[in-house]
Amino acid sequence: MLDLLLQLWGGAFYLSNKVLFALSEGGVGDRARKQRIAAWIVYILGVPAWVIVLIGKHDWIAASIEAGGVPAMLLGLYNACYGHGRVSTFWNAVVTTMTYGFLLLGLGASLWYHGGLVALSQFLEIGVMMGFLLGSYYLAKGLSKGWLFFMLMNVSMAALMGLQDKHVLMGQQLLSLCFVVYGFRKTQRNKVEGN
Repeated sequence: MLDLLLQLWGGAFYLSNKVLFALSEGGVGDRARKQRIAAWIVYILGVPAWVIVLIGKHDWIAASIEAGGVPAMLLGLYNACYGHGRVSTFWNAVVTTMTYGFLLLGLGASLWYHGGLVALSQFLEIGVMMGFLLGSYYLAKGLSKGWLFFMLMNVSMAALMGLQDKHVLMGQQLLSLCFVVYGFRKTQRNKVEGN
């Protein structure tokens, strides 16, 4: 029962995040800003459930990456609240260093724990790691390529959750993928239209 509750909590918050992000790409002004703020808040609130589920399945690398993405999420929330131009160079450097540091740490931990790349779940965790950290990082900086990394994350996590019989979270990841694709397409249209 607790496992199902955690899947529903983590899945609902992460799906809400993707829906709000996608809608904010189509919005303008204060409404879009409020949607981005809400998206970052629900993203952060979903982290504990995901970390608990991943630790429960001994997905140590994916769990550390989910937790390690919090600084980029906080940067995204700060940027949504105050605008992209107001973040200090120091804070950007800290988040950048932490983002790439967790990428290296996660990959190193995976190679050490398993004695190399020997399991399908490792490849999926690496996809989750790269997609999550780089997607969060680039979206926090207002760069649309973050959506592409979120696509990688959603596909990798859906496959990992499917392998581990976490069907609620697998379904949530596939639904999230639809909103990620929508958000990416919307940013591309906005570039073409000059918005």
